[in-house]
Amino acid sequence: MTATFERGLVWLRRDLRAHDQQALHQALIHCKQVLCLFVLDREILDPLPRADRRVEFIMGSLVELDERLRALAAPHGRQAGLLVEHGWARQALPQLAAQWQVQAVFANHDDEPQAIARDAQVSQALAQQGIAWHSYKDHVIFERQQVLTQQGRPYGVFTPYKNAWLKSVSQQQLEPWPIEPHAAALADRPQCPQARVPSLADIGFEATNLLALGIAPGERAGQALLDDFLQRIDLYDDQRNFPAVKGPSYLGVHLRFGTVSIRALAARALARPASTGAATWLSELIWRDFYAQILANFPHVAERAFKPEYDAIAWESGPQAEALFAAWCEGRTGYPLVDAAMAQLNTSGYMHNRLRMVTACFLIKDLGIDWRWGERYFAQQLNDFDLASNNGGWQWASSSGCDAQPYFRIFNPVSQSEKFDAKGKFIRRYLPQLAGLSDQAIHAPWDAAPLELTAAGIKLGDNYPRPLVAHDQARARTLARYAVVKKAI
Repeated sequence: MTATFERGLVWLRRDLRAHDQQALHQALIHCKQVLCLFVLDREILDPLPRADRRVEFIMGSLVELDERLRALAAPHGRQAGLLVEHGWARQALPQLAAQWQVQAVFANHDDEPQAIARDAQVSQALAQQGIAWHSYKDHVIFERQQVLTQQGRPYGVFTPYKNAWLKSVSQQQLEPWPIEPHAAALADRPQCPQARVPSLADIGFEATNLLALGIAPGERAGQALLDDFLQRIDLYDDQRNFPAVKGPSYLGVHLRFGTVSIRALAARALARPASTGAATWLSELIWRDFYAQILANFPHVAERAFKPEYDAIAWESGPQAEALFAAWCEGRTGYPLVDAAMAQLNTSGYMHNRLRMVTACFLIKDLGIDWRWGERYFAQQLNDFDLASNNGGWQWASSSGCDAQPYFRIFNPVSQSEKFDAKGKFIRRYLPQLAGLSDQAIHAPWDAAPLELTAAGIKLGDNYPRPLVAHDQARARTLARYAVVKKAI
């Protein structure tokens, strides 16, 4: 194939790998020389706390990606590697593209509203300089309006979307985009300040407990997690709901930053047609596609309810609401499973999926707090924060989203605890002050006999809080709160 461009630039974003990566593949086959750039975008980074696990994960992934690009280019006599800019992407990308005399910029799609606006500005600036802009699907299997109803509209209900997804998927969608066979096109890095991966300190950040938690960045770590999960994927359906059990894949942060390929994951799941566990895991991957296309087709969900009538709900407000929200954020609700889950999130940036549902439902339907408050808090804390999935999950819990649980279906935090952490193993791990309670009492300490509380060294209201609300009373208030929705339907 004759190259279309003399020199191209790959703008890496949420695709931090040098295998099965479409923008990189397309650049390598259409350009004689290819440079690779990651922009540490200050528009995103500046508002963050100076110790942020996600930033540390990105930086570690960039170091490995730089090593991988250099290794791919070395057999061809090229001194390639990753270029890294710390600045404002909207301005830096067009300036660097012109400075390095590239004729085209290649990137993978990002359908978050802020990213769409950024990319539109960048592509316009590039066009004014005569530089082509090419972008591709890479983050999902099906995107935007690739899977539509028979009426030609985007799906708003998951099950029919899933059925259409399964009918549409083929080997073609799962084929990897090869990099190594085309690596000869990787260009020598120019001599410039961007020709190195900066340290955390260089960009004004500091180390976190990421590595101490055993969360390793980069492609190799992502592949290791996948290999480990594939040995227990057949048990996924049975084990995924129990937070004290090693049931999930733990690949969320790698999917978020693209250190693993979604095509490879879906292909591995589809390769086990007889496995209920693999089918259930594939369904979770399809949920991810589903929420991505919801955000792309209904961008109002980033700020408002998917179902407009739910914006009429009157949430708690004022100092009392702020105090309840703070107690939820800090794991001081008096409900052990909720508090343990929030402790897990606050100390690790990870929360088990079952617990994401439990804590979200508690905030919304026990405390009466606007789901957007919780959505923002998760966005700040989650290592694997993804706008589409996070928003979809919170709108599901609030019953305001597509295919959400009915508003009258309200999780009981005690029964959820008894069902999914029956022996209290998860609770004891994150709330050691409750470790001395029996397996029965640990789910609702306020119901424990005074002698048992004393023997366990627990003084309610002192070293463990009393419940903020009584669930039955909170449930009644929620049904009254949601009555406005019932009237609107």
